Amino acid sequence: MKLIGTLDYETGRIICTEEGAYDAAAFLRFLERTLREYPTGKIVMVLDNARIHHAKLIQPFLKENAGRLALIFLPPYSPQLNLMEGVWKWLKESVINNVFFDHVQKIKQAVRGFLADVNGRPLEVIDRLCVRM
Repeated sequence: MKLIGTLDYETGRIICTEEGAYDAAAFLRFLERTLREYPTGKIVMVLDNARIHHAKLIQPFLKENAGRLALIFLPPYSPQLNLMEGVWKWLKESVINNVFFDHVQKIKQAVRGFLADVNGRPLEVIDRLCVRM
């Protein structure tokens, strides 16, 4: 199971999808979902420089949605600037570290439970992960 996610800096909302592989097709599906989740307004997504974020497969989609979606890329080797890295760290600390799961389905349930829980506490997400101006 691979997770792709984004954190809404203003609201503290986390959107995640589960994928079998982390490839350009999965990233494209995630971008499509993000636009559905936010049907109006401009979206600026901050990303690392993973190869799939620049894939040829997503370029037509980005051109088609250039008025609504902008991708901003972080400098190389700067995970401390990526807010989702904080979500992944929190997830690992809360769910995965020092826990034995005897079935993949139990891991998935624990991860889904964590995400549902933190999405119910958006102010804590903002306080923990977002810098206030």
